This record gives sequence, C-alpha cells and structure tokens, in this order.
Amino acid sequence: MRRRALVKAALSAPALPVAMPVLAMPALAQAPAWVADRPISLVVPFLAGGSTDIAARVLAERMGPRLGPGARIIVENRAGAGGAVGGEWVRQRPADGYTLLVATASSHATNPAALPSQTPYDPVTDFTPIAAIGGGPLVVVVPAASPWRDARGMVEAVRARPNAFSWATSGVGGVGHLTGEYLKISVGGLQAEHVPYRGGSAVMEALAKGEVAYSLEVLASSAPHLRDGYSRGLAVTSRARHPLFPEIPTLDETVAPGFEVTTWNVLLAPKGLPASALAALNTAVNGALAEGAVRDRLAGAGVDPSRPTTPEETREFLVSELAKFRGIVRQAGLRLQG
Repeated sequence: MRRRALVKAALSAPALPVAMPVLAMPALAQAPAWVADRPISLVVPFLAGGSTDIAARVLAERMGPRLGPGARIIVENRAGAGGAVGGEWVRQRPADGYTLLVATASSHATNPAALPSQTPYDPVTDFTPIAAIGGGPLVVVVPAASPWRDARGMVEAVRARPNAFSWATSGVGGVGHLTGEYLKISVGGLQAEHVPYRGGSAVMEALAKGEVAYSLEVLASSAPHLRDGYSRGLAVTSRARHPLFPEIPTLDETVAPGFEVTTWNVLLAPKGLPASALAALNTAVNGALAEGAVRDRLAGAGVDPSRPTTPEETREFLVSELAKFRGIVRQAGLRLQG
C-alpha cells in the first residue's frame, strides 16, 4: 500500500523533492561475517571530479578499514551514456562483493525513464541495493562573464531569443537534462539547444570557457567553480536554499513556484549479492556516513549525507524515484534518441 502511494504521488506531482530515507535501521538478517581479502572496485559511472566521484572517494577511504584488516577500495571511473556504461559493467560482474557501483539519479532513474531502450539493465531488479549515500540540489549555473545576474534575467533572455542559446548537462537523459527540461516547461516554455557532455567536470569546464550559456549541474560538481569565481550560480533546484551557498536563491522563490528536484547517490552491487557480504557492506557504508569528518567533507562538497538506511529502504527509494522521473518525462513530452 505504501509503495502504491509513493508511485501515485510521483506520477501526479513529478517535481516532488528527493528525500533520502531516514528511518531507523533495523538489524539485517544474521549471516557469517564477510571480510574483504582483496581490493574492492568501486565504480563511478562518470568522469573524475564530479559529485559522484567526490562522494565515492570520501566513502572509499573510510569504508575500507571497516571491511577487514588491510581492506582497500579502489575508485574506478567508467563514464558514458549518462552512467549506463558503468552501470552495465557492474551488472555483468560476479556478485561477490568485490565490485560495487555508486549509482546516481541519472544512471538509475532519469536515464531509464527517458531512454529505456538505451539502458541495458533494469535499475532495480538487476542490482542488489546496499544503502543510500546522500543527495543534494542542482544549480542553474552561468559563466562568470555572463550578463545574467539572476534566474529571471536568464529566463527572459532565453524566451526573447528562441534557440539562440545553448545549455549543457552531464548527458542526454541525465538528471540535469530532465531537470532542465522540466524547468523549461515550468516557466512557460523555453527554446534552447541542449549540449550533452560526459560528466559534471566537463560541463563546468565548458561553462568556464564560455562554450555554453547555462547549465543545470549538481551542487557538488559546481561548488569549486562557484567558490573560485569561474562560474556563477543563479538558483538552486531544492525548495530551500542550501547552507553551502545561502546567497543563491531557489527556483521556487524566483521563476518557478513549487519547483523542486534533487539528485542522489546510492551504493549497489550486482544482483544476487550474498547476505554476509550485503550485511558487511551495509554496515560499512552506514558506519562511514556516521563519522563526523565524513559528513563534514561530503557537506562541504555539496553532498548532503544520508542517515542510516537498510537495503530494503534503498530499494523502495529507487522504485519511487524511477516512477517520479518517468512522470517528468511524460509531462515534458520528451522523445529522446540519445
């Protein structure tokens, strides 16, 4: 009943906020202790430097010691197709606990929703959910030299000159793409050329060079460029301003009342992960996220860390998010070819 309610709400109000599960974590089923006796590959399905990569490297450092004496986690970037390349690679690996995926809203919700024929896996049934990692808003970003000082000025300029401007995202069908399309219909219709890149770091570099007029990029990828003045944030996609950049208003309070979309990361393994490995990995993730230093590092990078979550809560979250973004695709009338 609860899942049907989640799906119904997602379909009727696709811009609902992404909220990581916060329920108290019940004990997992008892299983023999699993100890990592060789390096674990933690796959990031995007280029190095983006929000997913940042979260993965922070977690890898602190999860390793919790999985056995001398256990090591090695971050491996496998970018392409909005996260589908990395996701498919992990899907095909043995379910032994030694290959993990930092899944994203793009790889496991927006891409399957917008490009189902080009997503070679089922985002829920082909993986073993382990735990939620965290999330955060996207930011409407423009180059530092842009004449646009606020979101209203940007919207008015794009509306006045249809197809005269280009905007960048981390890939066709990704969370930035769907959020941008949803913004366009939320402000009454805008026409601008979408330019996909292979990751958040590439998007921010394109903005800094003035190759595109604006982007919707996750806060964690944008934060260093915003701090250094290479780019300027006009609005965030969450309902409330973000404490990292409290001076940046929300789309809700500027040009799109009620607008709210956020991104997220969850830890997955290939389907069929043994219970002992699942229990150990879930404990390691939640333990690492409970460390004050880890939470501070993630928050400082723009990733709001999750509270403890179980594998089942993580699965339910994936189901509800997939339904939500399918609702956005229908509402925007998107017909994407990749």
